[in-house]
Amino acid sequence: MIKGLYRSASAMLPRIKQQEIIANNLSNASSPGFKKDMVFTRELSRAQSKLTARKSDWQTPMIDQVYTNFEQGGLDKTDNPFDIALEGKGFFVFETTGGGTVLSLAGNLSVNPEGYLVNPEGDRLLGEGGAINVAGGEVTISESGEVQVDNATVANVRVVDVEHNTTLRKVGRSSYWIPEGIEPGAAVDFAIRQGYLESSNVNVIKEMVSMIISYRNYEADAKAVQAQDDSLEKLINNVGRTR
Repeated sequence: MIKGLYRSASAMLPRIKQQEIIANNLSNASSPGFKKDMVFTRELSRAQSKLTARKSDWQTPMIDQVYTNFEQGGLDKTDNPFDIALEGKGFFVFETTGGGTVLSLAGNLSVNPEGYLVNPEGDRLLGEGGAINVAGGEVTISESGEVQVDNATVANVRVVDVEHNTTLRKVGRSSYWIPEGIEPGAAVDFAIRQGYLESSNVNVIKEMVSMIISYRNYEADAKAVQAQDDSLEKLINNVGRTR
């Protein structure tokens, strides 16, 4: 009986996390460059039991892992010269206000008072030679990343790629921190689209359906816990009672 209670309860915990992840995906469905998170939950099989210690003979641990789906979103035309989208594999590189470096696919840029291209958080877009300054004229960005101001080349947008993007850690909505020891390389087979933004890869309808299914599963497990608790209460109250 206790075994059944713990199994049902352990199945409820990943559902709570899944609801949080889905809610965050939905809230960022309109955020440029946002990549949805997904929850991978599975019960450990006999093959996994040797790798994860059990606290008892009946308690089955759960794997509950959050990972980011880097599937490319659609490209939305904005005709804003400071909006750029990356088609293909790779990431833009930004220098944060704290001096660090993050990767991002959100290309909704603007020009700060010093003339640098920055994202909404104030992080500077990096070129091959450092932060890109475009003060003083009309800005054009080619598919290869060449930045021109009044037809004069001033920089080349730095685009990098990571061999295993699952090692990246999401920071905020659409930025990714590179763990220590991971060295990104120059991206290949990409094109920069000026006047476009990459939309999030969140499918609102699918996320809503997933949220409903997750909630129903949570509800079913909660009812199972309640049913077993009621049965346990009757067992304790009735077994051993003398007439």
